Amino acid sequence: MEFTDSQIQRYSRHIILPEVGGKGQKKLSRAKVLIVGAGGLGSPAALYLAAAGVGTLGLVDGDVVDLSNLQRQILHTTATVGIPKVESGRQMLAALNPEITIKTYQENIAADNIMRFLQDYDIVLDGSDNFTTRFLVNDACYFAKKTLISGSIFRFEGQLTTIKPHEGYPCYRCLYPEPPPAGLVPNCQEAGVLGVLAGTIGVLQASEAIKEILGIGETLADRLLIYDALEMKFRKVTRPKDPACPLCGSHPTITDLSGNYSVSCSI
Repeated sequence: MEFTDSQIQRYSRHIILPEVGGKGQKKLSRAKVLIVGAGGLGSPAALYLAAAGVGTLGLVDGDVVDLSNLQRQILHTTATVGIPKVESGRQMLAALNPEITIKTYQENIAADNIMRFLQDYDIVLDGSDNFTTRFLVNDACYFAKKTLISGSIFRFEGQLTTIKPHEGYPCYRCLYPEPPPAGLVPNCQEAGVLGVLAGTIGVLQASEAIKEILGIGETLADRLLIYDALEMKFRKVTRPKDPACPLCGSHPTITDLSGNYSVSCSI
């Protein structure tokens, strides 16, 4: 693949970075990233991955744009209220970078369709807003051996980690063995969320995905990054592999996606 003059101009600030260069930009152009949820986290992540020249982006979301989304979901505008989020997102991303491929899936992730989505992608970004989907995506990526960049937000705090147990690192269940009971944790509609917090964590997800594609920097696969927007503090905590993990441990009790993955209303 040879870059056109316009591509060289578009990606010039990447190409002059020694850690990226022309070879790295070609890796980005060949990469395929699936984004689960075109909402608060998926919006900034998708915009920056598109701007970076990631060759194929997949958007999975079954919802339509609501006016209340616009406080944090910057992939959408007032003009797209009422239309499917994946279509609104496709329009925005195509306007930003018409050279990439954007695939859309107006469906909610479920146990009976997720493997179909994963098969065509290298990396998955989870921007879902409920625990059940987060665990489903983790389990499916484990079985499909796909690297997962997981982000979450609540009120003024965000969390981020990279999950790749197929390379010997812990999975999401090593940190949280199972979802909390439905209703135990309030969702964003009930408790609120700082809109710009979604931008912070979503952009960091995009950054980690780009690092994984390029093979540069330090991975977050054995740590959890916690961000407190009120205190403006970042901290990392070690995320060890759990030998008794029900998914990736030495004696797993979860061996397929036949468990209960019905969506609850907690984030």
